[in-house]
Amino acid sequence: MSDRYFTFANSALGQKLVASLGLPSPVPLERWSSGRGRPVDGALLLGGDGTLAAGLLPILARLTDAVYTPNAVAGLPSWTAEHGPRLKALVFDASAIVDCDQLVALRDFFQPAMKSLAGNPHVVVLGRPPETLIDPFAASAQRALEGFTRSLGKEIRHGGTVQLLYVGEGAEDQLEGALRFFLSPKSAYVSGQVIRLAASEQKVQDWTRPLAGKRALVTGASRGIGAAIAETLARDGAEVVLLDVPKAQKELDALAARLGGKALGLDIGGEEAPQRLVEALPDGVDIVVHNAGITRDKTLAKMTDELWNSVIAVNLKAPQRLTQALLESGTLRDEGRVLLVSSTSGIAGNFGQTNYATSKAGLIGLLQAWELELAKRGITINAVAPGFIETQMTAAMPLTIREAGRRMNSLGQGGQPQDVAETVAWFAQPASGGVTGQVLRVCGQSLLGA
Repeated sequence: MSDRYFTFANSALGQKLVASLGLPSPVPLERWSSGRGRPVDGALLLGGDGTLAAGLLPILARLTDAVYTPNAVAGLPSWTAEHGPRLKALVFDASAIVDCDQLVALRDFFQPAMKSLAGNPHVVVLGRPPETLIDPFAASAQRALEGFTRSLGKEIRHGGTVQLLYVGEGAEDQLEGALRFFLSPKSAYVSGQVIRLAASEQKVQDWTRPLAGKRALVTGASRGIGAAIAETLARDGAEVVLLDVPKAQKELDALAARLGGKALGLDIGGEEAPQRLVEALPDGVDIVVHNAGITRDKTLAKMTDELWNSVIAVNLKAPQRLTQALLESGTLRDEGRVLLVSSTSGIAGNFGQTNYATSKAGLIGLLQAWELELAKRGITINAVAPGFIETQMTAAMPLTIREAGRRMNSLGQGGQPQDVAETVAWFAQPASGGVTGQVLRVCGQSLLGA
């Protein structure tokens, strides 16, 4: 569904009126397109005195051909606000900050850059996980980075995003995959997030097809977010198995034919669904994406047994049963990926969605409970929590609720199914083997929840 306010706000008249009235001013977001070369199309500014910065030099050269520093270190050209180019990406290594006085380095680096940003800039701050530091003052300073990055995400404008990556000891070689995602248009609708990277031996052999040789199962794949996930995984080289309810078989078959995949009509809530799924995957699977979900919204006072039970059965019980069957049968291979599509409603709650929010929060609980056990086989389990995404489901919302969902985030607009799909694809990569037990919100830094 078209966003009429977005269209008006970006018209010549609308820009003047929006500015004069102080209304939200969403800008068009740049998203990844096939055939694109490097992740960063423009100048990248590198700063900070931590040990991570030096190791980034060969990585950044693969991300863009224009890398600058404020002080012309490591043979890189110097950048100043007066003479430097506009900045498309900024990376600040804050891992050496060990007390509160040193936090001023954040202001000194970012303040002059804020007036020299190109459109849709991407910012990444690097730190060390506070919980791993013995010195309480150092841990405090590293935890302070979260407040800074989340606040900067609400100030940056220009369609920009800001993330914080906590890099564990031994995880330095995991940074390339993370930066390829968070500094590129693939993370257009992800902002204000905190991700922890741990050590992993899994590597990407070909960045143009990072999922080559992998087989992926996507539930709820016939349309919307599920279809976008299937398309993106196939683009990245995966063989896709598309699952949806039998009544969606026609759409499922058409998508599978276009992607060179396999279609599977199955009611995931059925008693025999786990066994039937295992039988349908005799060659195993590497990636499992639990995207299928339904809404049956009512206030709790009007919530019937059917409305409650159906949502819990599809959104929570089915992923539990199906994943358990795939694990116990060995169908899900070692070093595999389990991706759960949760929701910001499962984090912050939502009016009239006690059943839905309960189911989506339960998915987060599932990944937290399974994280360590699956790690023994090199399997990661993570969740994506979409906010307001432009789909048929959100198009059916009442106008006022729909507009509130679009505007109540730092980017002032709804996301696209592609935004969720790109995040799932990043989690699915071998290069994300050091990321598990985490929830990444795809919500434009929504004002709802953390």
